[in-house]
Amino acid sequence: MNNHVTEQLTAAGAAIEHDSFDIIDREVAHHTYTSEQWPLVRRMIHATADFEFNGLARFHPNAMRAGLAAVLRGDTAIVADVEMICVGLSPIRLKHFGLTVRQFISDDDVIAQAKAEDSTRAVQAMRKAHRLGLLDGAIVGIGNAPTALIELVHLIREEGARPALVIGMPVGFVSAAESKTLLAAQQDVPWIISEGRKGGSTLVVAALHAFLSLAEARQREAKAA
Repeated sequence: MNNHVTEQLTAAGAAIEHDSFDIIDREVAHHTYTSEQWPLVRRMIHATADFEFNGLARFHPNAMRAGLAAVLRGDTAIVADVEMICVGLSPIRLKHFGLTVRQFISDDDVIAQAKAEDSTRAVQAMRKAHRLGLLDGAIVGIGNAPTALIELVHLIREEGARPALVIGMPVGFVSAAESKTLLAAQQDVPWIISEGRKGGSTLVVAALHAFLSLAEARQREAKAA
């Protein structure tokens, strides 16, 4: 039985998506991910048509369990580095799980503080999320700004921030790869990263939608039991 809430809204759309997943499975043939991790990696490939993510995607040992628990708990915040992630997520799917999405990068106070401290808006946005108490227990998705991820790791290490999960996939040439290595070096908070320069908001959205799909399947299993 297929999911209902986290499927495409039309039968034709759902068929195309499932056909795409089947093609990816056939062409990949071999991977080393677990049965829970692979649907997330497959969605990353589906979103980009880039098979290199079979290998570039890396998981903290507790990442899938922590992400699923955060989604199923409900009333969980998703804190994003940029608005692109917020608008890419399905409102219907988010509502089903009672999830909210927040980002602060364009807030006036964030911009003013970044100028005053000669830092980036992304840094100040993460600091604002922490001041508001939104990071603890949240799923944090970073797909654009390496400085946001570097600041988040600082907040975890030095300020005691405790997100439920960090999806760290910033794209770029300046500090992108390094920021992900920095995140993976700490073990206090579960993480999922895309190694190297490749990344992007599209990947974060794909990962989050994978969690929502897996969570709905878990709900169906619980009802059937």
